[in-house]
Amino acid sequence: MAGGEVHLGDRMARLRRLAGLTQEQVAERSGVSVDVVRKLEQHRKHSARLPTLHALAKGLGVEVTALLGDPPAVASNGAPDTPELVELRRAVMPSLVPKPPGDLGALSIGVLRAEIADAWSLYHSADFAQLLVLLPGIIADARLLAAVGSPDQKAAGSSALGKALQLAGHLVIRLGKTDLALSALERAADAADDSGDPLLTPMVYNSVAWAYQRQNRLDDAEELAVTAADQIETGGLDSAARVRVWGGLVMSGATSAARMGDYEGARDMMATAEDGAGRLATLPPPEGDARMLSVFSPSSVRIERIRLATQHERPEEALKLAKGTRLSKDIPPSWRTWLLLDVARAYTDVGDVENAVRTLEALRRVAPQWMKHHTLAVAIVTDLWAGSRRPPGLRKLAEFLGVAA
Repeated sequence: MAGGEVHLGDRMARLRRLAGLTQEQVAERSGVSVDVVRKLEQHRKHSARLPTLHALAKGLGVEVTALLGDPPAVASNGAPDTPELVELRRAVMPSLVPKPPGDLGALSIGVLRAEIADAWSLYHSADFAQLLVLLPGIIADARLLAAVGSPDQKAAGSSALGKALQLAGHLVIRLGKTDLALSALERAADAADDSGDPLLTPMVYNSVAWAYQRQNRLDDAEELAVTAADQIETGGLDSAARVRVWGGLVMSGATSAARMGDYEGARDMMATAEDGAGRLATLPPPEGDARMLSVFSPSSVRIERIRLATQHERPEEALKLAKGTRLSKDIPPSWRTWLLLDVARAYTDVGDVENAVRTLEALRRVAPQWMKHHTLAVAIVTDLWAGSRRPPGLRKLAEFLGVAA
C-alpha cells in the first residue's frame, strides 16, 4: 500500500505485541477465530467487518479507531493539532480564567440559528475545512447569548449552544478526536438541559452514543440510545419532531446491538424504526429548520438496514434491499455516501467487481470529500486492488485513496 497507509493486519499485530498477547490469546479474548487473526496479520485478508473489528478491539483492549486507522483526508492522530483545531478546542473548552460577558449588540438568535443550520449542512457535505473556520465563532456567539439577557433569551442561547457543541462533537469525531468529542457533547448536554427544549438532550445523547461506539463502548451506546428513545416514546410520538428524534435513537441502538453480534435484536429494532417512520406521512412537518433535527425517514431506515446487512456479511440481502431504493430529497450527502459504500461492499462480497467499481466511481463523482473521509472506502478499494481482476476505473480509485502508487 502506498501513501503511508498502514495495513489493518500490521496495526493489529503491533497492538497485540504491545499488549503482550499471542494470536491465540487475541482470538480467545475477542471470540474471533484464530484463522481470521492470522490471515489479517499475514495480509491474506485485507479488511474486516465492523462487528469483527469491535470484537478484536475488545480483545486487544483498545478503541476500535486504533484498528480502523485514519481516512485519507485526516492527518494521523499523532500529528499536532492544526491552528484551526486549536481554536475549536478553545471554543469548546474555554479558559478557566473567567472573562466578563460581552455585549449582545446586534447579535440575533434568529441569525445564529440560521448559521448553525448552515453549518450542519457543511458537515453533511463534508466541508470540514470551512466548518473548522466558522464553528468557533458560532460557539462563542451562542455561549454569549446563553449567558446574557432575559431568561427566555438565555434559554434560546442555551439551545443554540447545545446544537453548536453537538456539531463540534460530530466534527471532531470525524477528525479522530473522540475525547474532545465527548467533552463537546457533555457540554452540549448541559446546555440542552438549560434550554427547556425537551428534544435537544436526547438528540445530544444520540451523538454521545455514536462517540461511545467509536470508543468500543457498545453496551453503553446501546443503553443510552434505547433509554432515551423509551423516554421520548413514553411522552408520546405525536409530532414529526418527536418521531424523528425517537427514530434516530432506535436506529443508533440497533447499530450498537448489531456490532455486538446481536443481529436479530438489531433487526427487531429496525423493524420498530420502520413502523415509526411510516407515521411521518400522517403528521404535519416539524416547525423550524428541519436540518436541526435528527435524520430519520423511511429512506434513512432503508439505508441503515442495508448497512447492517452488509456489515453482517449478508450481501445478497443488502443488494435486494438496495434494489429500487428511492431516497427522499431531505437525505443529506453523508447518508447517500453510506448507502453507496455499503452497496459497493456488497457487490465486492458477491464477486461483482465491475458493479463495485461503478458504484465507487458514482460516489467519487457525487461526494469525493466524503469518500476521502471514510475508512470503509479504503477497505473496499484495498480488497478490490488485491483481487485478481482490476476493471477499468479501479486504478484511479486506488490512487485517489492512496491504496496504489
